[in-house]
Amino acid sequence: MNARTTSTTPSTRIRRRATVLRRTATALVASAAAVSLASCGVSDIGDSAEASPTKGDDITVGVLFPDKDTKRYEQFDYPNIKKKIAELTDNKGVTKYANADKDAETQNSQIDQMVADKVDIIILDAVDSKAVAPAVQKADDAGIPVIAYDRLAEGPIDGYVSFDNELVGQVQGRALVEDLGDSAANKIVMMNGSPSDPNAALFKDGALSELQDKVTISESFDTKDWDPKVAKVNMEQVVAKLGADNIDAVYAANDGIAGAVIDVLKTAGVAKVPPVTGQDADLDAVQRILSGDQYMTVYKSFPTQASAAAEMAVAKVQGRSIEFEALARDSIDSPTTKNIPAQLVPPVALTKNNIQDTVIADEIYTVKQICTAEFKSDCDAVNLK
Repeated sequence: MNARTTSTTPSTRIRRRATVLRRTATALVASAAAVSLASCGVSDIGDSAEASPTKGDDITVGVLFPDKDTKRYEQFDYPNIKKKIAELTDNKGVTKYANADKDAETQNSQIDQMVADKVDIIILDAVDSKAVAPAVQKADDAGIPVIAYDRLAEGPIDGYVSFDNELVGQVQGRALVEDLGDSAANKIVMMNGSPSDPNAALFKDGALSELQDKVTISESFDTKDWDPKVAKVNMEQVVAKLGADNIDAVYAANDGIAGAVIDVLKTAGVAKVPPVTGQDADLDAVQRILSGDQYMTVYKSFPTQASAAAEMAVAKVQGRSIEFEALARDSIDSPTTKNIPAQLVPPVALTKNNIQDTVIADEIYTVKQICTAEFKSDCDAVNLK
């Protein structure tokens, strides 16, 4: 499906809640208030200044993820959420997990089941941000808060934990311009994310803010369900139309798409793969970066995001204010809900020069996992040992 190359207006708007100075002042006031409340025997305050938490550590958190193609979800995000919830609740809190495997109806049924099981809160990464709204409403009607994770779902969402998604696209687009130079002679192909994922629009807008008027965007496609097979078909069409040698770079929205793009270009016989972006720091993407097949990926600290979501969920269930405790320093609007408390984690551009300081330092991968026999010489070249 051929997508427009012009920038679209994001359906979400992010606002920073305060400057560092205001945060410092707020922290001082909060400390004074806490001392005063403690002297009166009040243990905590919530959004409506409740005197005590609604629940203790014996809580159940539902976690719903959208697909299994995005490797990070089940390798990193869910295990880290589960671990953090246990840590925050003295091992009394439990999680219930479900993966919709890219099916929106399945995910809605999974939410319905979580409601029937009377979980205390749901952390939701939506397959389809719009289609999930009725199920989110059912949870809300049952008194179960929903924290949107990674993707901003519609409906009565109580909190949002993600990355600065427009900045993700800017990082990707800027990397290409820095590598190629600012010239309309450079022909770029854009292989964007899924139209059902609101983040994909933000990635694209961010990338276009860096690419427009600096390169020529020859073709642009959206990738249904973030499916690499769809990306492969779209890239084959591009190569057939333009010729592989007439593509100077490819904006690939994530690493799955990047892998499909690179396979098509190699099959077409390019002498050297042009710069290709990515996102998520998949292991095979990190290895492609080492070998020179992929130019960069966007590393997003999964442990940081997962911990933030777990902290927000536990605080919410226990009746504590996620804003008062600085667990949501930002605010975001969805098409259906305004002023959703949010925490946005900054992304990092990962190239072969900072693998040690990112995915290895964060213990996402070990050197042994990355530097297999096939990539030993590439690892030696950047002193990755």
